[in-house]
Amino acid sequence: MPPEPVLRAAVRWLDRLPASGAAQIRALFTAHRDFSDITPTQYEAAYTWLQAAGLLDDLQSSIPGPRRIFDAAIAHSGAPWLPDADLLVRSPDELPDDVLRAASSLGLDEVEAFRHLGSAWGKFDARERERIGAAGELALVDLLTNSTTARVEHVAAWSDGFGYDIAVHSAHHPGHLEVKSTTRRGRLTVFLSRNEYETMRRDPHWELVAIRLTADLEPEAVAAIPKEWIAEQAPTDQSPQGRWESCRLDVPPDVPVPGIPRLAPVLVSGGSELLDGTAGWPG
Repeated sequence: MPPEPVLRAAVRWLDRLPASGAAQIRALFTAHRDFSDITPTQYEAAYTWLQAAGLLDDLQSSIPGPRRIFDAAIAHSGAPWLPDADLLVRSPDELPDDVLRAASSLGLDEVEAFRHLGSAWGKFDARERERIGAAGELALVDLLTNSTTARVEHVAAWSDGFGYDIAVHSAHHPGHLEVKSTTRRGRLTVFLSRNEYETMRRDPHWELVAIRLTADLEPEAVAAIPKEWIAEQAPTDQSPQGRWESCRLDVPPDVPVPGIPRLAPVLVSGGSELLDGTAGWPG
């Protein structure tokens, strides 16, 4: 989180930039005693941070400056707890100290801070899932291409309507793989769409495959999630008027089956040990 004076300086910049140029505002901050509680260096640090956070790209936003700055401060903090904020911060009482200090300096109370943290985490998580998901699919395509005798097709690259991401074309041992990627250790959370679930139910070749990546997005473990376990956890529609469209599954560490057992017959000798289960699935 930026220091408290930098956050306050950022609010002053956002308040004035829609009506004045940066040079004029900089001169005001430097010369007028009403703004002397913050140093010129801190004003410059705030301006640089606003640029890096993308807040100068929309100076006409109707969202109050303190709220925009607070959301950006969380999203760009790099805090180690942020990826797991949904589990670690479940009420205002569990807000980290740095979040509370930032909120206080921006005039937000604990309840407002908690609400904004939930929103910021949701945006962060969606971006990370997209980034890591794309990397995981490409990594698995590469592993399969170099480790199987079958033709591998990345169908998700041109359509998301199949209910799976990768097709392994084999006359006797085909596979339709829905890929879920993660960089986390000790936690595997997957989001399953209704289309993916219904595809699982009707397609005998469908398989949910988890791939764990390093921080550099290199593959380090692959495992299959049994269909039976998925079916037991999935929601149930209670009436024709209500239908679930996506669900979140928190997969216990003893559920994933290392490798992709369904594809064992088409794996070549000397292929990746991630696919044959030799490497295991670290909990």
